[in-house]
Amino acid sequence: MASSSSTLTLPVLPLDGEVVLPGMVVPLDLNDADVRAAVEAAQAAARGAAGKPRVLLVPRVDGNYTGTGVLGTVEQVGRLADGDPGALIRGRARVRIGAGTTGPGAALWVEGNRIDEEVPEPLPGSVTELVKEYKALATAWLRKRGAWQVVDRVQAIDDVSSLADNSGYSPFLTLDQKIELLETGDPVARLKLATQQLRDHLAEQDVAETIAKDVQEGVDKQQREFLLRRQLDAVRKELRELNGDGSKDSAEESDDYRARVEAADLPEKVREAALKEVDKLERSSDQSPEGSWIRTWLDTVLELPWNDRTEDVYDIQGAKSVLDAEHAGLADVKERITEYLAVRKRRGDRGLGVIGGRRGGAVLALVGPPGVGKTSLGESVAHAMGRKFVRVALGGVRDEAEIRGHRRTYVGALPGRIVRAIKEAGSMNPVVLLDEIDKVGSDFRGDPAAALLEVLDPAQNHTFRDHYLEVELDLSDVVFLATANVLEAIPEALLDRMELVRLDGYTEDEKVVIARDHLLPRQLERAGLNADEVTLDESALRKLAGEYTREAGVRTLERSVARLLRKVAAQHELGERELPFTIRDEDLRALIGRPHHVPESAQDPAERRTAVPGVATGLAVTGAGGDVLFVEASLADPETGAAGLTLTGQLGDVMKESAQIALSFLRSRGAELELPVGDLKDRGVHIHFPAGAVPKDGPSAGITMTTALASLLSGRLVRTDVAMTGEVSLTGRVLPIGGVKQKLLAAHRAGVKTVIIPKRNEADLDDVPAEVLDKLDVHAVTDVRQVLELALTPATNGAGTEVPVAA
Repeated sequence: MASSSSTLTLPVLPLDGEVVLPGMVVPLDLNDADVRAAVEAAQAAARGAAGKPRVLLVPRVDGNYTGTGVLGTVEQVGRLADGDPGALIRGRARVRIGAGTTGPGAALWVEGNRIDEEVPEPLPGSVTELVKEYKALATAWLRKRGAWQVVDRVQAIDDVSSLADNSGYSPFLTLDQKIELLETGDPVARLKLATQQLRDHLAEQDVAETIAKDVQEGVDKQQREFLLRRQLDAVRKELRELNGDGSKDSAEESDDYRARVEAADLPEKVREAALKEVDKLERSSDQSPEGSWIRTWLDTVLELPWNDRTEDVYDIQGAKSVLDAEHAGLADVKERITEYLAVRKRRGDRGLGVIGGRRGGAVLALVGPPGVGKTSLGESVAHAMGRKFVRVALGGVRDEAEIRGHRRTYVGALPGRIVRAIKEAGSMNPVVLLDEIDKVGSDFRGDPAAALLEVLDPAQNHTFRDHYLEVELDLSDVVFLATANVLEAIPEALLDRMELVRLDGYTEDEKVVIARDHLLPRQLERAGLNADEVTLDESALRKLAGEYTREAGVRTLERSVARLLRKVAAQHELGERELPFTIRDEDLRALIGRPHHVPESAQDPAERRTAVPGVATGLAVTGAGGDVLFVEASLADPETGAAGLTLTGQLGDVMKESAQIALSFLRSRGAELELPVGDLKDRGVHIHFPAGAVPKDGPSAGITMTTALASLLSGRLVRTDVAMTGEVSLTGRVLPIGGVKQKLLAAHRAGVKTVIIPKRNEADLDDVPAEVLDKLDVHAVTDVRQVLELALTPATNGAGTEVPVAA
């Protein structure tokens, strides 16, 4: 497409904030001095000449003129619609503005070159498609505005340049966009620009219409909901008047809450906080979500038993009888509950129920292996005290809000588990069992164990604040019982706030009593049997406890009893067995198979673990109570094995150090013990702890490793019936260790007869049940030499000596 130009001298008509394109007809106000000067100058120049007066329409932006203007002809001078003088001017062609010049009148005259655009015929295909697109877009926009006459005029334009300039009428174009159209000389490029501008505007208009539609729909929905709610309120009102219905509207509801708060027996500060919330409820609208939050909070506050307490049973002997009837053994915790009740009784008798705002609650931590009755003990304590019982399961809790509650600003906020436990109990002095407190975790949501510090501190919990309630709650009269399997998993600060009571497991006699009095009646009922149909002989119970199960608690024992009864019930239904039937120890193998835990003393001497030199029996404490631990030692062939110490069995750092200490002691003092210590220098030593998949750590296997190495070097066997525990020093001293009670119970279960412990642990024997001590020969030693004298068989008959357990 080509364009030609011709030189013109024209008066300038400046346009502020407006652009006129060729083909446009615009009315201009002659009250504007610049407009009037330009029109008069054009009229003066046109006198005596053919044609209409001509002006140069030039946009002016911030006092600056654009480089391109439009040649315009003054079509008519007269008055505008409002009566002011005006002129009707038609844009003719683009003019490239040159230098200024002189002319008649007060107007500014310039020289310019007229740009005559030439469009070849016929139009290329791409241009034809562009023309169709522009007309389609323009038609869509005009139809939305209802300008049907303009649609026909646009459809009638075939010239590319005229069609592009026609977009100058578009009111949505900015001044910059119109100037860009004016200064684009190529008609096709100008039409592309106009098409893009129109397309962008239609897209924005679609988005705006969508938003407006959504807003309108939301408003309509709200209006409809408001209208329906008003109608519903009116219907309810009519129904209440007709039927005497007791339901209330929002105003009556707030009045009802105020009456309930004033009538409730609340502490003064709680009453003030509740009345403030009632005031907020009265001011809130029906549609406000805050109203439902306030109502939920008020319901929670009104349901809490602020001043309700159960009367403790001060029959101390009766409480002790209840505990003895429901649990065998566990003397420590029974004594502690009896002491607590006795002190409570004396405080009540002397008017000392509340001291410094605090009542006489208690916080006990029951720590012991699984299955010893920690959880069920909580119910027995509540029963013995005449209090309500609530269990709070803490295993796997990771969110601090589970203890302290959520802030009321959160959707679905709830009070914490402690407040919910008090609400569930219906009294301010229940027995609350915090089950599995050692299984509490922590993550980005906080540490629940840290939140429990205030709950379990007797010096603080009389002013406990839950995040949801935000009022003080007195927990000082609550008896908290926390249960745990592993003491080390409880944070030290939390453990410091609790009184520790250890439950180290049951003796075999206690297990028989528990099975006879508690487990058997329960499992008979579950199996659908009567006590007179199946009887379990005490010898069978003892064999079940001693050889079929080896645990600190009684869960596996109960499962074994249940399995026995199921077998008998099934055989009876199949016609294979007549009832009544008494199960004796000789019947167990036929019913539930062979025993799983046979003492080594009952095995063939050649099959026992200690049947060869270098194997000793130790005692250890695990999360499931005490257990027997074997230590095996061997020397490498001097030709194939390098000198040094090899340790296997998943040992911790402390246990590895104990092995080094044992080896160093024998290397330095072995000659005094008449041991061939030269082998320790030239040959590699390997110490292994069987059950290699189980991690092991601690110093208490020191004397066991020393004994195993001494047995290996001397060729003397370790006695079968001897087990030992104790830390060893480099000088051969036997140092104290922990868990003596659990270890002796494990030795008793394993059939061990002689136990070696450190001398400084003798005081711990007071905690061991008398029936266990009667069956064990306990030796308290101070030096490794004493251990070797007790544990090793004489050199003359080592191979023939009776030796303990193997697995």
